[in-house]
Amino acid sequence: MPSLLVAVIPYTTHPTIELGPLTLRTFGAMTALGVVLGIWFGAVHGEQYGVHRDEAYSIGTRMVVAGVIGARLTWVLTHLDQIDSPIDVIAVWEGGLQFAGGFIAAIAVGLPTFLKWNRLQRWQLLDGYAVAVPIGAAFGRLGCLSVGEHFGRQSDFLLATRWDGGELREPTLGLGADAHVLQIGDSFLNPALYECVTLFVMFFGLWWLLRRRPTPGTVGGTYLIVYAVQRFVWDTMRVNDERVLGMTGAQWMCVAMIPIGIYVLFWVRPAMARALEAGEVGGTPVWETSTTTAGDGREVATRKRRPGTGRPAHARSTATATGVDTEADVETGADGDAEAVDTGVGTDADAAGEADDDVGDDGDPGDPGDD
Repeated sequence: MPSLLVAVIPYTTHPTIELGPLTLRTFGAMTALGVVLGIWFGAVHGEQYGVHRDEAYSIGTRMVVAGVIGARLTWVLTHLDQIDSPIDVIAVWEGGLQFAGGFIAAIAVGLPTFLKWNRLQRWQLLDGYAVAVPIGAAFGRLGCLSVGEHFGRQSDFLLATRWDGGELREPTLGLGADAHVLQIGDSFLNPALYECVTLFVMFFGLWWLLRRRPTPGTVGGTYLIVYAVQRFVWDTMRVNDERVLGMTGAQWMCVAMIPIGIYVLFWVRPAMARALEAGEVGGTPVWETSTTTAGDGREVATRKRRPGTGRPAHARSTATATGVDTEADVETGADGDAEAVDTGVGTDADAAGEADDDVGDDGDPGDPGDD
């Protein structure tokens, strides 16, 4: 009787995307998209805790560059048999980035900036950045799928993939001269696919947790443990990775991430809770909102960006009458004060008052809080 567990997931690689006369490398496009989304999410989150977007984009860019270099160097050192010329060392557009090396390099570059923040602000920010990493990594895995790498053993399991054609970066299942050469119609486990799905689920799960405004450190610690467990499991399936004492480089990194995550959840997180109870203040929102009454009785709400190192402050006012909303641009001076500018509807107003720290940017995807 034939097995009912037959591979049902068709799989075809697409190393390039044709857009008229333009040809894009799919791996590079997916990786770039993941980077942009991750940095954007982290930048919007950072505005809730005192980091202007320009500052976030700056540190994010430096960390990404360091991450790509670290990820590529790590991959090259573990795949020397695939390096035939100097150009192969830098050919990241063909695929070949190792998360472990990239993660360590990015953290090393970002650490000096992280240490400048006070302890509450640090964990408030890192919680949001922990949500940004999985979405970037998930698109990176889509890139891996597009070029055909990170395969597992042959299998007719229900969730195995059946190769229906396309170029493969890893044309064999296994290392060595006796490794099986893939033929169209072969079915095999596909850890890159399983990890890609897991990372998207992680992103939405951590985002949901972030929106519940947990104690700082909760999301970051959860990320470290969940990522480490899922990555360790999927790496056990890989058959084309070099191993040291039976484990891949990423698995060794995961072994270190789990105790760090436990430390964050059971030591750092309670310390942050005590700090909040004691009245410590972490990062404050970049945006301030104040309300004043215009001469005709209308209330004018001024939403002002605090001055930062990367861009001048600016603000926007909304004058509200009965059933009518009118937006007014507001210019801010070096001292952070705001003045309402004529909107064309005959209303000028001076904006005054202090901002409520609980008021953030409505555009924040996580809308996180302090406790």
